[in-house]
Amino acid sequence: MADEDLESIGRHCQFEYCGQLDFLPFRCESCRSTFCLDHRSETAHRCARAGEWARRRNGTSQQENRSAPEKPTIYNSDQCGHVACKTLINTLKDPGVRCPNCNRQYCLKHRLREEHDCAKLTPLGARQGSNVTANDTIKSMFARVRTWGKDKQAAGANLIPKPKPKPNSPAARAASVNTMKRTAKGDAGVPADKRVYLHVVGTADTQAAEPPAGDFYYDSRWKVGRVLDDAARRLRVENMNNRSGGEEARLRIFHVDTGEFLEFSDAIGGKVKSGDTIVLLRGAGVVLEKS
Repeated sequence: MADEDLESIGRHCQFEYCGQLDFLPFRCESCRSTFCLDHRSETAHRCARAGEWARRRNGTSQQENRSAPEKPTIYNSDQCGHVACKTLINTLKDPGVRCPNCNRQYCLKHRLREEHDCAKLTPLGARQGSNVTANDTIKSMFARVRTWGKDKQAAGANLIPKPKPKPNSPAARAASVNTMKRTAKGDAGVPADKRVYLHVVGTADTQAAEPPAGDFYYDSRWKVGRVLDDAARRLRVENMNNRSGGEEARLRIFHVDTGEFLEFSDAIGGKVKSGDTIVLLRGAGVVLEKS
């Protein structure tokens, strides 16, 4: 079947960072656009007219019943800051309680520090000295990445008796990429000639915990934002980029080999090459804004 016939069957996802061809696309009844499975919800594709389909279904408009209190929804109220809780707070039924330590709001059930593991969370908000805390967190992440690299080289030297090529030589890099290809995980639908193999290091909620890590491959045509979403899902790192919030909770990708933060809209293949290491960092945007 010709490529034109395939495209006539399916639809491309209209999310700006995706564009994937989906043969069973989903239509958003609020903005009337078409999306793939991953971006079908209004939250996932950041719908500009979120909640409009619900208002049409109820036969109401934005101008009607302004004096009557709105029913609490995820669009007009806040959600409990606990990861596993979906309670809507700051409503008449469920008031929100702000924790003075982590600076997040919780429902009555999770208001106590012990209930939401306050000691393991990084405080939100622009407090005095927050820039120093963010800098220390990033420096600690980089230190753990460097330590991981040294330990890996030492372990390889003990297992292989013959002399190893220099780390920066093409032969050493090719050997490292070949080893990575045998264990790397990724989307099986990515063509072999379009794959870029990366070592990905996640982020940790505390500086004492070892961050998750793994070898993965991605389509070189994917945007950095899509790579970040996939890496966070595979490493089980909490991703709050699609939620409302500041840069304190936002994840960004740091390219260790060049020392640069990658922009979400850039194609990953134009910024990295197979064998490179990227790190997911939370709160790095605060440092970038103040630097």
